[in-house]
Amino acid sequence: MAADLAKRRARGGVIKRNVHAQSGPRREYLAFLLAGETYAAPVKEIREIVKPPPLTPVPRAPDSTMGIVSVRGQLVTVIDLRRRLRLAESQASRRTRILLVEAPWGEQLGLYVDEVQQVYRLSDAEVEPAATALGGDVASYIAGIARPMQQVSTEGGGGEQPPVIVLLDLQAILAS
Repeated sequence: MAADLAKRRARGGVIKRNVHAQSGPRREYLAFLLAGETYAAPVKEIREIVKPPPLTPVPRAPDSTMGIVSVRGQLVTVIDLRRRLRLAESQASRRTRILLVEAPWGEQLGLYVDEVQQVYRLSDAEVEPAATALGGDVASYIAGIARPMQQVSTEGGGGEQPPVIVLLDLQAILAS
């Protein structure tokens, strides 16, 4: 994962941190894309990132279950986060990944995402609690909205606005 982040920084630019946002405790979140939007989950809940091996469909499985895969001899059920969050579906690309996480009942599950981006270290000041305005049946999956105070700039100068990141409650997603 660290090598992927180094490559991304080399491709996309240098991350400069805002010194005012560096005070206080920080939590690490892994950011990834789903249907063109940036989402993130706590790094401590993600065991591994793998390229998707061939999926085996499971008859009569819930709609969000894509199938099962074998990861080093262990069968893992793969959940499509886009379907679970009722987002638009898209074709898999070479950047598609599966995030391996452990469910509360001890089973290892895979979460299918469009692309893994980077790790953000966020302070409490950068995270807003999930608003009830988000509404809908997926609101319980949202832990908060992050607005990183980091500035991303490209080598040619100029800044790029940091993204608004939807923080997911993986335990709520896995429990449903």
